[in-house]
Amino acid sequence: METKEFFTPEEKKLFASKYKELLRHLHSFLEREDVPKMKELMKRVVALDCYGRDKNGINGLLRNIETALIATTEIGLKRTSVIALLLYRPVMKKVITQEEVEQKFGSDVTLIIQRLLKTSDLYARNTAVNSENFHHLLFSFAEDVRVILLMIADRLCLMRLGKQMSEDDRIRLATEASYLYAPLAHRLGLYKIKSELEDLSLKYTDRKQFDFIKQKLNETKRSRDAYIAEFIAPIKQKLTEEGFKFDIKGRTKSIHSINNKLKKQQVEFEGIYDLFAIRVVLDTPPEKERSECWQVYSIITDMYQPNPKRMKDWISIPKSNGYESLHITVMGPQNKWVEVQIRTKRMDEIAERGLAAHWKYKGVKAESGLDEFLNTVRAALEAKEHNPIDLMQDFKMDLYKDEIYVFTPTGELIKLAKGATVLDFAFAIHTKLGCKCVSAKVNEKNVPIKYVLNNGDTVSVITSPTQSPKRDWLNFVVTSKARVKIKQALKEETVKAVEFAKEMLARRLKNRKIEFDEPNLMRYIKKKGFKTVTDFYIEIAEERLDPNQVIDEYVEFVRKETEGSERQEVRSAEEYVANNPAEEISTNKDVLVIDKNLTGIEYKLAKCCNPIYGDDVFGFVSTQGIKIHRMDCPNAQEMFSRFGYRIIRAKWSGKGNSGYAVTLRVTGRDDIAIVTNITSVISKEQNVNLRSLNINSVDGIFQGDFTVMIRDTTALNVLTKKIKGVSGVKAVERLNS
Repeated sequence: METKEFFTPEEKKLFASKYKELLRHLHSFLEREDVPKMKELMKRVVALDCYGRDKNGINGLLRNIETALIATTEIGLKRTSVIALLLYRPVMKKVITQEEVEQKFGSDVTLIIQRLLKTSDLYARNTAVNSENFHHLLFSFAEDVRVILLMIADRLCLMRLGKQMSEDDRIRLATEASYLYAPLAHRLGLYKIKSELEDLSLKYTDRKQFDFIKQKLNETKRSRDAYIAEFIAPIKQKLTEEGFKFDIKGRTKSIHSINNKLKKQQVEFEGIYDLFAIRVVLDTPPEKERSECWQVYSIITDMYQPNPKRMKDWISIPKSNGYESLHITVMGPQNKWVEVQIRTKRMDEIAERGLAAHWKYKGVKAESGLDEFLNTVRAALEAKEHNPIDLMQDFKMDLYKDEIYVFTPTGELIKLAKGATVLDFAFAIHTKLGCKCVSAKVNEKNVPIKYVLNNGDTVSVITSPTQSPKRDWLNFVVTSKARVKIKQALKEETVKAVEFAKEMLARRLKNRKIEFDEPNLMRYIKKKGFKTVTDFYIEIAEERLDPNQVIDEYVEFVRKETEGSERQEVRSAEEYVANNPAEEISTNKDVLVIDKNLTGIEYKLAKCCNPIYGDDVFGFVSTQGIKIHRMDCPNAQEMFSRFGYRIIRAKWSGKGNSGYAVTLRVTGRDDIAIVTNITSVISKEQNVNLRSLNINSVDGIFQGDFTVMIRDTTALNVLTKKIKGVSGVKAVERLNS
């Protein structure tokens, strides 16, 4: 293919190589005339350079080819999806028409292009998901899973190209990946892609921690490999003797999962025992899969003592995303616990490539668990005027949840999120059942609707015709289906109650021959302290406000307003006092620029990490307003992964009028002179003031916390270096709070 001058020589060579690789992988799935037709269209596309380069200089056509390769080789998408991916941008730029595409490649390719075009803003721009476009993305997801699989492939491609991006774009992309695309990959069973997205996200948002874990893994690799070999050897020998065809290997866990363990378990790196897992993959026909997996389980547990509390059977009952495997934890040599995963080649492919691998074995139809999940998404989208933030939260709830399995009285199996209650179960069966649920019998025992279900429970729901959804139900349900349906029901009840209260108030006003004036009523409601008019009418509907008292207060309010207006008209001009708040505000120079070069926005510096001028920072929209955090804040990773939609960009534009409080922890040899020397160093530094100090000495070791007021990170680095030079000082560490 001719690639013209839009490529550098290196890019031209890379493009030719990747294009050939893509055709090689797709060859058996393409129709006879697909390749010449694609070549003809791509010549036109390249000639007009409709892909171009983005602001980071990334070649659009190369990015598309890389994404297509990921979609094909790592996810398993074939002809229709890949052709749609390659042609959707030329169609968007009107270089090729949809009619041409349909004529050459069929209506299904055109359909995917149309769905990609619907999400083109989100798909094309490297921006974090926000509440406005999240609705559109979910709509595309619920409409056609292939669109989301292509988007996951594109996000992975961009994450791999992260080095070529500006730091701002890299952080925003990492936020989007950790918040949305990694959980989506998990939900669709793409565990390998999910792990890579999480690792790269950690690398871009907390490079120091990423490098620390990576270095530790490299340092312990030799001893880890030796232990794995020792553990595997007897298993390998026994399985070979028994005539199994298999592959067995050790797999180190992802850096992201190790980082989560460090945080969750509050231990040093050396304190984590499960850094790796052993995987046994059997080559066996479908009819023998279960029996051979259990035979291998028996052989391994005969050799090594199992931990019954950590046994997970996803072969008898697979996860809703299709994941099948036996997980056991056994006591290995040197009294170390080791996780062992037992599965077949088919199960392993599904575990690595998720949903798309099902199509290879079971046709294009998605698994019932995924169908149910998509139905829940559709139901959430159909709820009119749904709060976008709530929509995102409800959707995210179902992405990472572990599952439990419970039964109806007739023996039907129901999969629910771990932590699900009786009420979640009732809504999973039917919305009407959930709305009328008052209690249940679990294993023949009466329990309340809040009761948390366990694996294997048999549940019989008890209803009442007088029951209706309550707002406090939202505090204990865990499935998004239950939350969506409860909110819908509450909203319907609210609308009815508001209409009832409006009619009653209007009728009472009319009976008392009082003229109704809506602007005055709105001012009265605001003065009463109600945030919304709906809240006001709800108070009347639920009899917490007496309509007659409201009317009396309203009449008095209107009278005072009228009198005040008349007095205001006869005030002398001499009483006017000039005041120009805009000038007062403008004298206070903004220290930070928030989001897209916005200034004048109120914010607070987070106490958990105490950022100062020069730190890499981001903004987090909380209920108390915008909080500014350091990129290496101990809470940053959780905020990025759980609340990515609340993250906004922030950068320093000035140092402000005063310094920032920073606490330095100094450790060293216990000597009375050390404190004098450190305080002397601090006092000699220009624009640095010692605010407080706290000293502790144990067993000849000195530890002092020195809180100083300082202008920026440059001054902090200079001060830290000078304190390290004080005789007897061993280490200087900046504390987060």
